[in-house]
Amino acid sequence: MTNEQLKQIFLDTDYPHTSGTPEERKVAEYLKARCEALGVPARLESFPVAMAEMEACSVTADGEEIPCKGFYGCGSGEAEGELYYMPALDPVSMAGAKDRIVLLDTQGIGFWGYQDLMKAGARGILFQYGNMYYPQTDIDQRDLRAAVVGEERKVLCAMIHSASAVELVRRKVSRVRIAVRQREYEGESHNVVAEIPGRSEEFITLTAHYDSTSLSHGAYDNMTGCAGLLGVMEALKDSEPNYGLRFVFCGSEERGLLGSKAYVSGHEGDLEKTALNINLDMIGSVMGKFITRVSAEDKLAHYIAYMGAELGFPVAAKTGVYSSDSTPFADKGVPAVSMARLAGGNVAPIHCRYDTMEVLSMEQLSADIAFIAEFTRRMSHAVRCPVAREIPENVKKELDEYLFRKRRED
Repeated sequence: MTNEQLKQIFLDTDYPHTSGTPEERKVAEYLKARCEALGVPARLESFPVAMAEMEACSVTADGEEIPCKGFYGCGSGEAEGELYYMPALDPVSMAGAKDRIVLLDTQGIGFWGYQDLMKAGARGILFQYGNMYYPQTDIDQRDLRAAVVGEERKVLCAMIHSASAVELVRRKVSRVRIAVRQREYEGESHNVVAEIPGRSEEFITLTAHYDSTSLSHGAYDNMTGCAGLLGVMEALKDSEPNYGLRFVFCGSEERGLLGSKAYVSGHEGDLEKTALNINLDMIGSVMGKFITRVSAEDKLAHYIAYMGAELGFPVAAKTGVYSSDSTPFADKGVPAVSMARLAGGNVAPIHCRYDTMEVLSMEQLSADIAFIAEFTRRMSHAVRCPVAREIPENVKKELDEYLFRKRRED
């Protein structure tokens, strides 16, 4: 795939395409068509996602209304209380949350933090978005995920700009009121599945998500990964591999890995035949370090590092869990590896309006794809896939923590 062909992928998908929206479906259809243009049959597999239509949201501080966006899925109603700025989720800070509207420094919250806040008696939560020194003051749209709420009650949540948050604290605002009215319903997202058959019944599954957050055009995170899958597909489509190659372009990753979770749930019978998962999430940035996180035996991390040395391709490889679509595979016992070129947020920001193709290098993206394609070729053409079908205990522990089954010990 030439650099111009790669660039065209980003031009064709240069708009926000969030979970469950017509724009996400449009990108899914586009990726399906790109697979078929390469001669690889593809299909869309739908799965349900929680959706909401925000009808009204307001945040009032001591009688003054400030710009905000309500969280999808947090319910409807009003919550009022004393403002409590809480920069951390430690037990001492939690003790002051009872009957208050809590202002956090974060853009969202994990399972354990939310559970603790509910037990502490918080009435509502304000989150922050943006940078008070940037000229743009738009606010991202987030959702209160069912996996975070668990069995606890829901409280009203809203996002405000960081400049507004600073003013609330500086002015020592006393009373805050959150009001949300929304229509919640079940929507639909899609995975795009394409396959190159192999001589064996077993296969390797490659994944990358294609959805974006509400303001982002999703170029770096993660149309680069999707371009990577298409590049690997083009490189290997006529190679007659021993292990088949199944490509899954995942929807709704930004909502909590919903696409890959739906895939492993709907393809349980295939997981025993899945020798390896290779996941791509953010490659091809102008700057950044290429890394792999191996949710499998240490030997695979060593192999990738040796291969990088052999090919003159610097790569930092180690075992662990990566916050992307490799995780549901590893949790089902499938050896998995995520690959990424990680750049600092000051040069390649994600989950915001600045995630556009300007942060990318088509030359670097081509080089990244070439390395990933060669690794995939070696694994898929092996007489026997060398990766042991086992998940080490230290990785299982990380999976338990990531998936909220156990608290992190730190």
